[in-house]
Amino acid sequence: MHGVRYIVHPTLAALALPRHLALFTGLAMFSAAVVRVMIAVGVPDRPDARKAHTRTTPKSGGIGIVAAFLLGIILLYRYGQVSRLASPLFLGVIVAAILIAAVSFLDDIYDFPFVVKLGAQLVAALAAVAVGLSARRFDLPLLGPVHLGLAAPLVSTLWILFVTNAMNFIDGLDGLAAGTTLIACLFLAGIAGVHGGFFVYTTSLLLAGGVAGFLPFNYPRARIFMGDVGSQFCGFLLSLLGIAATHYEHVSLSFMVVPLLLSGVLLDVIFTLVRRAIAGHGLAQAHRGHLYQVAHRAGMDARLIAIVYWGFAIFGGAVVVAFTHLNGNAKIAIVFAPFLPFLIWLGVVDAMAKRAGITIWG
Repeated sequence: MHGVRYIVHPTLAALALPRHLALFTGLAMFSAAVVRVMIAVGVPDRPDARKAHTRTTPKSGGIGIVAAFLLGIILLYRYGQVSRLASPLFLGVIVAAILIAAVSFLDDIYDFPFVVKLGAQLVAALAAVAVGLSARRFDLPLLGPVHLGLAAPLVSTLWILFVTNAMNFIDGLDGLAAGTTLIACLFLAGIAGVHGGFFVYTTSLLLAGGVAGFLPFNYPRARIFMGDVGSQFCGFLLSLLGIAATHYEHVSLSFMVVPLLLSGVLLDVIFTLVRRAIAGHGLAQAHRGHLYQVAHRAGMDARLIAIVYWGFAIFGGAVVVAFTHLNGNAKIAIVFAPFLPFLIWLGVVDAMAKRAGITIWG
């Protein structure tokens, strides 16, 4: 981000905390009000063979998340004192957020082919990168700073596309994507606040507020789905916050904060894409082969599956916190810790699938 740093005296952040908590609560209430409206007028999502729900349910509840976030970020731009960015970058966040929300809402209505979705996401990602929302370097444990140089825009764009689609792919059961996003945002806000990344801190709270207003309508039994406008929007913003997190001062794990928080989601998506590629299946073809979908097809309660993925996010947050208190080789070891619960989950799902006559490998 052109060398922009977000360091603010901790006392200022402490003074701003009550206002930020009030803003979080207000945005959650505003989001909930918009979601109530969308329950009445939202785009109907009808059941089919690749969906988990069995009755027509409105979608596009993510409009509540979008509306709350945009209200919050505009207020932050106009009145924020602690969490400032240079105006071009701040406006870039707002414009990119509006762009991804608009195209994903249209996707909810018209159900675009994947290539059209990807093209629209690419435009939004390029808009963000063009104004400077690009990771210039990765601070890796033990290795120190790794400068990306000319590869920075490409790496940043691919990262944005991957996380945006990962959250979209994972939004298939009640509360799974929304709960994971909420937990990731709260951890990210806390970590960023402690380490001086106050734009990331405040922006995470804004997104968390919007999701908190939506989640009660989506879990434990969905009265509305977030739709692509919600899942793509959440993934897009989390990817941007991941880029912003690479600009923390004095923190050597910044590159890994968001990947660790989203480890369950990202590992599920990576495993599924690799498995389907090896099996010769089309990666853009609709399917129900993600681990969470296989677990549900094998008989596991959807509410429990959502809790498992929330647990991945909590575990990832604990790993990030632990990382900051470790030294030497222990830092490297802790980074790989999220693979352990994922491998356990993989084993559980595989065993359930075999009993149900389903394969997770084909």
